Amino acid sequence: MNTSKEASAGPSASADRMHYSKTLRRLQIELVKLQSHVISCDEKILVVLEGRDAAGKDGVVKRIVEHLSPRETRVVALGKPSDRDRSAWYFQRWAAHLPAQREFVLFNRSWYNRAGVEHVMGFCTKDEYREFIATVPAFEEMLVRSGVKLLKYYLDISRAEQKHRLSQRRTDPLKQWKLSPIDKAAPKLWSEYSTARDAMLAATHNEVAPWTIIRTDDKRAARVNLIKDLLFRVHYRPKDKKLIMADPSIVFPFADDLLKTERLAQ
Repeated sequence: MNTSKEASAGPSASADRMHYSKTLRRLQIELVKLQSHVISCDEKILVVLEGRDAAGKDGVVKRIVEHLSPRETRVVALGKPSDRDRSAWYFQRWAAHLPAQREFVLFNRSWYNRAGVEHVMGFCTKDEYREFIATVPAFEEMLVRSGVKLLKYYLDISRAEQKHRLSQRRTDPLKQWKLSPIDKAAPKLWSEYSTARDAMLAATHNEVAPWTIIRTDDKRAARVNLIKDLLFRVHYRPKDKKLIMADPSIVFPFADDLLKTERLAQ
């Protein structure tokens, strides 16, 4: 007999899970079609995933790459910079991992660490932060002009849901590896991270490299809708156009006034 929490939720929850699984499979088929196009046309795709701690970046990355070719797909999640990294040009350690032709690369956090955790936690100086904010638009424009298809996503989460997920990490032995000192500090620094987020998005959103916001309180909805938006934004054929229309209440372009309104409501 199935005594799991999900089973006790009843037939409605079971139907929701089945719908999610079927939709995800169809989207993953579209991702394979996209990759075939990228390989055959010598294209380069770079997906940047940023967001608050516990917003679900690992989960969406796992679903995107699950059925893609490991030879042409890379996930980049860099750790703490070395002494040499800190003495080099800031973008240098990231540049080494940029996609070549035929590659699909996902950055699970990126150079935007400087505008987020480094800035909030004091791991960089004010001058280093200001230099980053001033130069990152030009850096990304160079990438786009070189032929990289750049997609930037910010995964946002409510304060209550973040607290719940971080609590789960403390108690679940399969998730404890995710809990870092940075994660532990995140709830206490909610307002500081909100201010840093707003400033980063406002300064680095532009026509060449725009930001797309993903609401992630519902993990499954966030995953499928991010994938839908990704597929919508890139060219490949044949494309299931009806399948890839994302929910605008979950996925939407950055708007400075919207984020300010949400922040006031928190």
